[in-house]
Amino acid sequence: MTQKANLFKGKAKKKSIPPNRHGKAPVTRKGKRFVKPSKVTKEMDADREVSKFINQCNEIKAATLATKDGGQLGIIKPPVEQPSGAK
Repeated sequence: MTQKANLFKGKAKKKSIPPNRHGKAPVTRKGKRFVKPSKVTKEMDADREVSKFINQCNEIKAATLATKDGGQLGIIKPPVEQPSGAK
């Protein structure tokens, strides 16, 4: 039997913030870093193209909705890079 009533199985004790951290900022945890896969398959490329298309559609919908409401939101296209050989 546990001595504390609030520490039954499945309940976790919440961490309390110390009253004084002596001017130190709270530590923010960043999470796992994204590592690019070593092998890039055709399926992954296709998924990337699909997600780019979906993101573009969502941005256009958001921009049109914002301009309908009276806002002035526009989509800025990045400059297209041309191959060095073509003129």
